Amino acid sequence: MKKAIVLMAFCLIGFSQANAQMVKFGVKAGANFASLDGDDLSGLDTYTSFHFGAIVEFKIFENFSIQPELLYSSQGAKVNSVALNDINYNYITVPALAKFYLISNKLSLEAGPQFSFLIDDNVKDQFETKSFDFGAVGGLGFQITENIFAQARYVVGLTDTSSDAEIKNRVIQVSLGYRF
Repeated sequence: MKKAIVLMAFCLIGFSQANAQMVKFGVKAGANFASLDGDDLSGLDTYTSFHFGAIVEFKIFENFSIQPELLYSSQGAKVNSVALNDINYNYITVPALAKFYLISNKLSLEAGPQFSFLIDDNVKDQFETKSFDFGAVGGLGFQITENIFAQARYVVGLTDTSSDAEIKNRVIQVSLGYRF
């Protein structure tokens, strides 16, 4: 009976250790360098803002993971006019990334779709902003230490941000994060 209890305890400890290595939780934050692309957008420059949120990484194979994220992201464009304010869109974004480790547990190539839900904007008076934005994400991640990581990615909006014009989001994101 004692052997069975000891064996079960070792199995439970082994399973919990294996499971802990299969799922990693984390937080991240960083800078956004956003712009808008589309119809007659002269006089706009890169808008520097921020993003922050949580990640979960599910290890599927040795060099492949799925990483969904839940982020707050401030995007838009800088307007080169004293008479007008910068364009600012605030989103809750949900990237769902496939991570291919090029160097095992160090350097990863990340790609996938991003679903963005508008929570606020400052251009309501000028034109109608769509409440949903779909995009594609591509970038690199680097595991600096066992817990600290850095990411750089490019987000291309595939749907228009406005009902009135063909305008799409473009964002370069640079992040630092911590995985538990």
